[in-house]
Amino acid sequence: MAYVFLLIAIVAEVCATSFLKASDGFTRPLPAIATAFGYALSFYCLSLTLRTVPTGIAYAIWSGVGVILIAAVAWIFQGQKLDAAAIAGMTLIVAGVIVMNTLSKVSGH
Repeated sequence: MAYVFLLIAIVAEVCATSFLKASDGFTRPLPAIATAFGYALSFYCLSLTLRTVPTGIAYAIWSGVGVILIAAVAWIFQGQKLDAAAIAGMTLIVAGVIVMNTLSKVSGH
């Protein structure tokens, strides 16, 4: 169940960050409210995850997957361009998360 909460935390954070851009510096009320709700839900679910998943592992997954998803959302919906360096950096993040989860004794696997 902890990883379900982690998935919800990731999706909520990605949605909140997307609405953050749409809030235009919190000058648009509905996107600003969606941002606050998304971050609150994200942190709540992340806190539930931390009951059983080590903090470093949970945060690595949360931030790593979040970076990839935010970049994809920005690319698809906001027209952000990704160059080779950005793609290489995100690939390294994903590789780091995989290494932590498959090889680290800290991950609890």
